[in-house]
Amino acid sequence: MQFFIDHCVPESVSKALEAEGRVVIRLRTKTAPDSPDTLVAAVAEANNAVLITMDGDFKAIAARTGIGQRRYRKLSLIRFEKCRESQAASRLLTAISLIDHEWKAGNGTRDRRMFVVITPESIRTHR
Repeated sequence: MQFFIDHCVPESVSKALEAEGRVVIRLRTKTAPDSPDTLVAAVAEANNAVLITMDGDFKAIAARTGIGQRRYRKLSLIRFEKCRESQAASRLLTAISLIDHEWKAGNGTRDRRMFVVITPESIRTHR
């Protein structure tokens, strides 16, 4: 599993994942930081990477029904909600074993997408 880091996610998240030996793709290496959310989702999906964001708009973009004519059939999403930037890396590392489990559990299923929401008080998964 590799991770695609949105521009709004603090660099500490990328560094924490890399320290764990994870593959990290930063948005700025693939497209402009001010790219529309739909392009960010498409680039993450094209790179077969789990999108990590703090942007609440991705909840609708990654929905199973999709937006408009575009449906992201392979887009997995980890979204920080109400999480301060200073908490993001530690909260993600707290959730990483659950994320690994969810990724493995979805492997081989028809809709393997994974949706994880990380808040200061909880970690939720949606299938």
